[in-house]
Amino acid sequence: MASIPEVPPADPGWHRYSAAHPTDHGQDQGSVAIYGADVPTEDDLRLLGDLDGKRVLDLGCGAGHNAVVFSRQGAKVIAVDGSAARLATARQRAEDAGARIEWHHADLAELAFLRSDSVDAAVSVMALAEVDDLARVFRQVHRVLKPESPFVFTVPHPAFAMFDATGADPLRVQRAYDDDGPTTWRLGDDDVVDHPRTISTLFTTLHRANFRVDQLLEPLATATGGRSPFFTEAMRYVPSTLLFRARKQGN
Repeated sequence: MASIPEVPPADPGWHRYSAAHPTDHGQDQGSVAIYGADVPTEDDLRLLGDLDGKRVLDLGCGAGHNAVVFSRQGAKVIAVDGSAARLATARQRAEDAGARIEWHHADLAELAFLRSDSVDAAVSVMALAEVDDLARVFRQVHRVLKPESPFVFTVPHPAFAMFDATGADPLRVQRAYDDDGPTTWRLGDDDVVDHPRTISTLFTTLHRANFRVDQLLEPLATATGGRSPFFTEAMRYVPSTLLFRARKQGN
């Protein structure tokens, strides 16, 4: 039997924001769009297709990793984030990479600066966990997307939220699957509040906003292979990331 490679210990500050951090699994971080830690990348999944010349909305762009990747692939990127500090980091990343990106410091549901039916693809990596009124965000994304265009997003998997990934017993259940009570974690000097949601809640909210889900992925970390600094053994048994691809229906 092949031995399992030694892996680094879990980051004691593990949270869903760290799960959106770009990690090096033998690929050029500057050219690969990521959906979470220790899960397949856009190069693996091909959920967005060719972005050359396309208008791409990066909703909750964070430190700007994916925005820069999409820009390098020829996309016209509109990046939105509610944190001025994160946007400042993203702008610096883009400047260092020579990437041209349209930046907006705004609530993720405040997309009035975009015309209806003007965006070819929308992407959000882990950022929607912070949103209280998710239905409003979905309605705004639906408005700005062109018909049948993809909306690809990841959120913390609700099953993974049942466990304390860095606890002494990482597979011991700590909360109910359908517990939608907000959770708070620290990011630098800030308290960030997340809103857990079940798969059925997410699916129903998308459907009511007139999206059709055509991909729903729950990747587990493999038994072997590269590990990010945010890997925990729990990821081999419970998916940490939930990934949706939905397409705009109607107008």
